[in-house]
Amino acid sequence: MSKSFYVLPRSVGVRRKLEPSRKPLNLLVRKLQADVSVRLKNDAEYRGKMIDCDSHMNIILDGAREYRGGDPSTNFGSLIVRGSNVLYICVSEPTP
Repeated sequence: MSKSFYVLPRSVGVRRKLEPSRKPLNLLVRKLQADVSVRLKNDAEYRGKMIDCDSHMNIILDGAREYRGGDPSTNFGSLIVRGSNVLYICVSEPTP
């Protein structure tokens, strides 16, 4: 599986409005039901299917597993990740 990273441009001293298709929440909503990897600020990583997200970027994962140092450590099943703890989200794209 290949992975996609979404990097949004930053304005330097200029406030501009992003296109609707480039807003982070719109990207997440379009990727619902996709396999994702969520890295938290405490270096924990969770992988699973993203079932839902809200305006605070709280994420519900199904089939969630926690990884520490690249090794699986805990199987959670369903998990809610608080958006304020998220460092980044990586979406796995299916390979053709």
